[in-house]
Amino acid sequence: MRKISANYIFPVSSAPIKNGVIEVNETGQIVKIGARADYDAAELEIHEGVIIPGFINTHCHLELSHMKGKVDTGTSLIPFITGVVTQRGATMDVIHAAIAEAEQEMIDGGIVAVGDISNVTDTFPQKNKGNLRYYTFVEFFDFLQDQDAQAEFDKYKAVFDELKLVNGSQKTCVPHAPYSVSETLFELVNAANPIQKGATISIHNEETPPENELFLSGTGGFVDFYGGFGIQLDKFKPTGKTSIHYAIEHMNPAQKTLFVHNTLTSTEDIAAANAWSKNVYWATCPNANLYIENRLPNYKIFIDADVKMTIGTDSLTSNWQLSILEEMKTIARFQSYVSFETMLRWATLNGAKALGFEADLGSIEVGKTPGLSLLNLGEDLKINASTVVKKLV
Repeated sequence: MRKISANYIFPVSSAPIKNGVIEVNETGQIVKIGARADYDAAELEIHEGVIIPGFINTHCHLELSHMKGKVDTGTSLIPFITGVVTQRGATMDVIHAAIAEAEQEMIDGGIVAVGDISNVTDTFPQKNKGNLRYYTFVEFFDFLQDQDAQAEFDKYKAVFDELKLVNGSQKTCVPHAPYSVSETLFELVNAANPIQKGATISIHNEETPPENELFLSGTGGFVDFYGGFGIQLDKFKPTGKTSIHYAIEHMNPAQKTLFVHNTLTSTEDIAAANAWSKNVYWATCPNANLYIENRLPNYKIFIDADVKMTIGTDSLTSNWQLSILEEMKTIARFQSYVSFETMLRWATLNGAKALGFEADLGSIEVGKTPGLSLLNLGEDLKINASTVVKKLV
């Protein structure tokens, strides 16, 4: 039995404990939480800083790890997508090696579970090793071409069927984004996900101005983007509303829904989503937003609306690393009114709940196996450039 102590323990589900002690067994399960005054100091592992539960990365594209540094920063989303599509090719040896290295980076950074996007089967051999718990979101898209919906559904459903689940992992079929999924494909994806407790659906949302422009007026960059690939949008009818409205009109409110990025999401959009379903979660990937669009969401409107925010890293194609701590540093640097405790909840318990892993992960509670990490924070509890994470359990 290890007895681990630090200046503060942050259970997340309850108030911080000054000079707290966590007793953890050989399987990583929390057996007892107490106070240092009740122990002999000689039997304790005492650390300087704060102990937190393992991080939950709610949005990643692990299969794109081999593309690190290949796509330019600051181009905006449409040129970024073009870069991914045209430069994605590589040998399987290169792809698998990059996936394994990226997974190890996440483990070393205190991440214990990942909401991961899959378009192909490249990550499946690594996931089957059970090193991390994954919620795999197999993405479907038909570029708004209803006539292609069934063929595209069948193609990605074959990917979905290929994944075997280990280590408590889960999987669902999900729509890629409002601008890439037809009404027919939405129906097919919904039917593929039977109503079950804890099922989560992920969708990219409001990342770039042309996305909303497409739905508001039927114009903008996506019309030209699709045209460049020989895809016509002559049957597409703009809704006169922002893109999230199209999504919620065609998704199932009974499922947990994880809206990802939300760079341009407004107070009105948040209200519409919350009125649609009580099962809405939001994933922010600040470094990816800066990498691609040179902008961040306005976190104040999400805090004011008391939403369930989570944190993701996106991929190494759109980020410099896969680190939840680095995402928190970016939030702390550019929107410093977001408190450490708020960010920590986003990075742990909210993420665990979004993925349905909260029975074991996300908070330091007796009976859970959340993983434990140490942050070298001082009494002010401020994250800054020198903050590091050390995995303890």
